[in-house]
Amino acid sequence: MSGAIEATSGGPTDAPLSAHGLGRSYDGYIALGSFSLEVAAGELVALIGPNGAGKTTFLNLAAGLLDPTSGRVEIDGHVPGTIEARRALSYLPDAPVFYEDLSLAEHLEYVAALHDAEDPTARIDELISRLGLDGWEDALGAELSKGMKQKASIALALVRPFKVLLADEPLDGLDPPSREILFQILAETQAAGAAIVVSTHRPDVIAAADRCVAIREGRLAYDGPPDPKILEEIFDRSELEGA
Repeated sequence: MSGAIEATSGGPTDAPLSAHGLGRSYDGYIALGSFSLEVAAGELVALIGPNGAGKTTFLNLAAGLLDPTSGRVEIDGHVPGTIEARRALSYLPDAPVFYEDLSLAEHLEYVAALHDAEDPTARIDELISRLGLDGWEDALGAELSKGMKQKASIALALVRPFKVLLADEPLDGLDPPSREILFQILAETQAAGAAIVVSTHRPDVIAAADRCVAIREGRLAYDGPPDPKILEEIFDRSELEGA
């Protein structure tokens, strides 16, 4: 991809993403309980489970958007939310967020500059071309359709260097050609050495993963190969499909 995806190198731990006994509760309700996970460099993990299982809670804790009530999570050996963790982590949320007064191109330029991306102009141009965003460079976020917003959010997550990529249902809202492009980009991101966690209910994403981690009622239910037969023993089909 001509350097459009770049993983940062080095770091104090062999597992760029690690969680140990991680928990988050709200007034007695356990959203995530004693959850442990390590994701290696170059590994793609599919994070699955029914709605409300705790997948987004884990991603928000790892991204530093929530504080844990127990345990810990580290990004490249650092506490989420610190400068060092933010430098190593890129987060693609389930709901795209944009500044109201910045165009798509200005968003990409800002994020690339903020994270000292190498050759940002070439990176931006390539992501815009591959994701089908040509002609929308001057558009504001409010002017984009749902699918275009999702593609713009993907470009923002990938325009900068990172060591860990967290993606919450990144294929939702994409048409089939765009989904295929995203699969290609994720494979390239793995090859660059990034650790990737994708929250998903899509069988094609699960099948493409190196490993599948399942959460149910805030607890780890499975951690192993993405074997459909095993997963269907843990969840019924409607839960796997996000119904």
